Amino acid sequence: MGNRLTKIYTRTGDDGSTGLGDGARVPKEGLRVEAFGTVDEANSAIGVVIAVTGLPAPIKTCLTEVQHDLFDLGGELCIPGHRMVTAAYIERLETTLDSFNDELPPLEDFILPGGGPAAAACHVARAVCRRAERRCWSLARVEDVAPDALKYLNRLSDLLFVLARVLARHERGTEVVWKRQRG
Repeated sequence: MGNRLTKIYTRTGDDGSTGLGDGARVPKEGLRVEAFGTVDEANSAIGVVIAVTGLPAPIKTCLTEVQHDLFDLGGELCIPGHRMVTAAYIERLETTLDSFNDELPPLEDFILPGGGPAAAACHVARAVCRRAERRCWSLARVEDVAPDALKYLNRLSDLLFVLARVLARHERGTEVVWKRQRG
């Protein structure tokens, strides 16, 4: 692949439209653009987690693989009818999630997001991933979206929750249990 982005600004979006991967022009606020744009936000939020100093190597490796997956998912969403995310992606996430979760004590109550810089960043990434899932479901209500893409985002948010718990312990942070009755 040669240099594709030789000029960063094109001015083609100055009219409020953007180009899809198949060449079609659509409104920048369209459901498809919202879906792949929010997947991009999730990818960027995961990049913030990876950037935290002292991140354990297995988590960094896992999240870097997830970033590649999210580029695949964004590409899939950017080209209507294109498929890249498969059941194998979901199975890999589930296996990874189970291996990290096995190290954790069972959860008996809801916890508040936090725990340390990396854990808190992971909670933000989880919340952005949930939003990406909602945007993809909005798109799926009116256009074709592969079920595996939707399942992937659902599992990813679960993985990010578990990783936030692992990171809270790694950073010597604590998990603050949500108290229903306060005051």
